Formats: sequence, structure tokens, C-alpha cells
Amino acid sequence: MEKERQQPKIYKTWTLDSTRWDYYQPRDGDIVIATYPKCGTTWMQQIVSLLIFQSPEPRPLPQISPWIDCRFRDSVEVMQEMLKGQRHRRFLKSHLPFDSVPQYDHVRYIHVARDGRDACMSYFNHCSAFTPLAYEGFDRAAPELGPMPRTPEEPRIFWHDWLTKGVLPGATDGYPDLSFFDLEMTYWQARHTTNLLLVHYNDLKKDLDGEMRRIAEFLGLEPRREVWPSLVEASSFEAMKRNGKSLLAGVEKMLDGGSDRFLFKGTNGRWRDVMTTDDLALYDQVAKRLTPGLACWLQSGRLVAGDPRTASD
Repeated sequence: MEKERQQPKIYKTWTLDSTRWDYYQPRDGDIVIATYPKCGTTWMQQIVSLLIFQSPEPRPLPQISPWIDCRFRDSVEVMQEMLKGQRHRRFLKSHLPFDSVPQYDHVRYIHVARDGRDACMSYFNHCSAFTPLAYEGFDRAAPELGPMPRTPEEPRIFWHDWLTKGVLPGATDGYPDLSFFDLEMTYWQARHTTNLLLVHYNDLKKDLDGEMRRIAEFLGLEPRREVWPSLVEASSFEAMKRNGKSLLAGVEKMLDGGSDRFLFKGTNGRWRDVMTTDDLALYDQVAKRLTPGLACWLQSGRLVAGDPRTASD
């Protein structure tokens, strides 16, 4: 077993602690699904679950696809036991930049990207549903940061804070989480890595069947032809919404509305009816640090912008 290629960077917020990966013992064939929050993480977990088990039966994603860097739920010891006990091909969740995830040649990595404006709006909806119990967990998990900021009622205030404040030293945006832009740059810079696959939210919406085939090929999986239509249907937003209580058991403790709120609408462009011209100009100003190829990819996806691996920048 080869050693990881580099010393991962350390990130800690109210929800994340990258040092929890220090205890990770990789297995051949492990899959890491790493995204910014609300960019299609659960969607990709469901797709990979269906491809691995080759059955449309809904399975509890938090149990079969653990979120290792989550600092407000299970202890490191509990997480280790959960991972050791899994007998299926493991697929793990992360919300860390690529320079913080331990990298191994025999592990497969999938990153799902989304337009930052859509990510921010979806993240606002998510944060605005946190229960008192959820905030208690965040506050207790990160004493060095103090109480986690409570989500403002006005989405435009959340938008402004997300684009102008940072949590970690040196960060200038992403509040109350990591910088979306910095995170996306780490995956873009690594886009030629052979065991990393970049997927876009827009492409999943436009061609779910095609993207699932692409993901299956990357993972070396060949689902049976007779079950394929049922797997694609079970990956649809409508099916996930319908099966939300089974897929996301226990989420009602964290979010008012439970799985219905977690799997809210799955649509893009809601910011157009909410944000002002100045709000959108602020986003454009912050996004200027992205390279042209990355900016085009984030806004449009592979089916419009082309394969990230062919981008010149």
C-alpha cells in the first residue's frame, strides 16, 4: 500500500475537521465523494450506492456512506468502528478541498461542482432550517470558534456574508463555512489526476443516464442491463424526495422539515428572483479570481463547457 502523496492541509470549521482523516485506513477500491455543501453530495452518494448494490432499494446514506470530516456527530472511535464493519465497497463523504483529502492511488475520488450562485441559495435554505439541537451540536463541536452564527432570515444578508467573510485565517469568503471558490480551485488544479472524476450538477440534471454510465465506468462497475432503468429512476430527484425518510433517516433532528427540507427543490436559478443587480455584481467580483476555464465549468458544466481535462487553464 503506497503512502499518501502529500501532507494534507488542515481545515476546521463548525462542521468540519480535516484531522479526522488521520485515522482513515484505506482499502483498495474505496471511493471518496468530495463536494462543497449543497452541490449534489447526497445525489452522488445515492448514485454510487445504486451502482454498488445494483438495486433500487433505498438505503440509509449516512450509515452506508459515512461523512468522515464531520465534527459534530460521531466520535472518531465510533467512525472507525463503522468503517471497519462495512463489508460492501466503501464510499465516503467529504466536504473538504482536494488538498486536504488524503490521496491514494488505489482510491477513487469524485467531485461534484455547481454554479456558486445556486450553491449559495441552496446552502441558505439548508442553514435556515437548522434546529436548536443542531446549533447546540455545532457550538459544542468547535469551542475554539465560539458559537456558530445563526442564519439570518434574509437570503441577501446570507449571500453578502458568504461572499465577504471567512472563517479560517486568511479566508475572505465562504462564511460560515470554507471558501467555495478556494475549494473549487483545488479540484480544478487536480483535474488531470487519473483517479479523480469531475462531475457537474447541471450535467446530472440534463443527462442522468449518461452521467451515471460515465461514473460507473470510472468506478469499474458494470450494472446488469435488466436493472439499469430502475437504477436511473431511483437516482432521480423525484424518487429521492419520495424515499427521503429512508435515505436520510434521522435528519429531522438537524433540520426543520427533515428530508423534505434537505431535498428541497433541486433546481437552479432561484437567485435570479431574489438577488439585486448589486448582489450579482458582488458575486462576479469575488469570482474574478477563478481562471476562465474554471469559471465556465462552474457556470455551465461539461456538456456545455467541455471536458475539464481539455481546458487550457
